[in-house]
Amino acid sequence: MTTPALSSRLPSVGTTIFTVMSAMATEHRAVNLGQGFPDFDCDPALLQAVTAAMHEGLNQYPPMAGVPVLREAVAAKVEALYGRRYDPGQEITITAGATQAILTAVLCAVHPGDEVIVLEPCYDSYVPNVELAGAKVVRVPLTPRSFRPDFDAIAAALTPRTRALILNSPHNPSATVWTREEMERLAALLAPTDVLLISDEVYEHMVYDGQPHVSAASIPALAERAFVVSSFGKTYHVTGWKVGYVVAPAALTAEFRKVHQFNVFTVNTPVQHGLARYMADPRPYLELPAFYQRKRDLFVQGLMRTRLRPLHTQGTYFQCVDISSVSDMREADFCQWLTREIGVAAIPLSAFYGEGFEQGIVRLCFAKKDETLQMGLERLARL
Repeated sequence: MTTPALSSRLPSVGTTIFTVMSAMATEHRAVNLGQGFPDFDCDPALLQAVTAAMHEGLNQYPPMAGVPVLREAVAAKVEALYGRRYDPGQEITITAGATQAILTAVLCAVHPGDEVIVLEPCYDSYVPNVELAGAKVVRVPLTPRSFRPDFDAIAAALTPRTRALILNSPHNPSATVWTREEMERLAALLAPTDVLLISDEVYEHMVYDGQPHVSAASIPALAERAFVVSSFGKTYHVTGWKVGYVVAPAALTAEFRKVHQFNVFTVNTPVQHGLARYMADPRPYLELPAFYQRKRDLFVQGLMRTRLRPLHTQGTYFQCVDISSVSDMREADFCQWLTREIGVAAIPLSAFYGEGFEQGIVRLCFAKKDETLQMGLERLARL
């Protein structure tokens, strides 16, 4: 007998550069600054809150949309930070991480033949999500090297078939942050259309130098058409828990939940209760910008003693560097060489473009223990 042939839903998807680089880092015992998650633990109080929920017997299915107390905590946080009140019962859904949230938003809103605008460079799940919905991906590049939005290019990409635009700010991989003026300009551009916005804001609490995060929830003309996505994993250093949330107007949330209930149905019960209790104190997320800004500054100061040239990081926990004074290799080749010969793993920015656009820039992650960063910097100083 033979296995029946399968026609792939994602024929162009293979092993990602992220998997390749992580495997190389392990093989060569490299300092892995390519991984986009912390190598340190979360607050023990959060673990205690989850453990307590388990011991209290909160271990069975919760409501499909998430436990009410957590949705209420999210509503209070969003209102306090962004000035918009979302109804916990009808407009907030707890998800199995932001990746599931984005896929579910796409699947509930996008139909075969629709077009979805993605702004490149972009997180690697966006394009496959759109393709799984049977829609056409319309790639619009952010301005090379500065990574600011090109509104003329976005306007030119809008057609009667455009169903949604995916926005990511703070932005992975470039570490740029959209300004209020830019968000309002996007709102004006979309105002005469029925285009939906999927706003990926998982790094919302990692914005530096005293600048605010401008959420789509804070711009009324965007909030009315937006699925706003965030991540407890990123905010509380627990990426492996895979818990996030989506806030959206009631009509959009109703459609989102139709897919969500058959996609994952619901999310880990004791973790939801633990997160709700932990959120009673806002200090952990209010203090997060200062926590990561110190790491950013430490890392950038160290990079200035190398031949790599850091670009300015406005948000996220990523640092892009210009490699042109070190090598004229393709970015992916340089990252592999860096892992083998120098012992530091990085990610090529070209991996975030559909056509592998080369700018001589690679991405490093500073969400690491100080000793991990210092070890990586010592090795990079050999360049």
